[in-house]
Amino acid sequence: MKILMISGSRNPEGSTARMADALLRGAEGAGATVERVFLPSLSIERCRQCDSAGWGTCRSEGSCVIVDDLAGLVQRMREADGIVFANPVYFGDLSESLRAFLDRLRRILRHESAREGLEGKPVVGICVAGGGGGGAPNCCLSLERVLSTCGFGVLDLVPVRRQNLDLKAEVLEATGRWLVGQIQSPPQ
Repeated sequence: MKILMISGSRNPEGSTARMADALLRGAEGAGATVERVFLPSLSIERCRQCDSAGWGTCRSEGSCVIVDDLAGLVQRMREADGIVFANPVYFGDLSESLRAFLDRLRRILRHESAREGLEGKPVVGICVAGGGGGGAPNCCLSLERVLSTCGFGVLDLVPVRRQNLDLKAEVLEATGRWLVGQIQSPPQ
């Protein structure tokens, strides 16, 4: 079993990475292999809204005309058994890199052929806020909206504040074990 973690954080040593690592530790402890992807290190452009209606081959073919790392990452998502989206909260919302990725992903997933291997795939989201931490719940809501639109099976969204990092690390490690169990024996 493989869990793919996609992070919108530029810092592989920061709070978002620490929280994602806690979840992945739990998943590894339950027998999964894990892979980490940091979106800012990839080349993923923002959507161009190709035609006058704001669409293009994303809607008609389930693919994007932009040649960058999107297609390869989508393939890695198909190969994973579960996906974790980890996001540093900026301005109470998704990071720019995660937003750009998800904006394009949800467009290609409007086409039935592109949903193959992704529709219903179990996902967990983590939103980590610094500062006062008040933006984490709003960010979780935003992430859930996009992931649901994409057709993923959203199992959990975990808001984290810098004030509760130690507690949430424990929660996320347990969540990683739980995620593996949900994938191995989905509820009926």
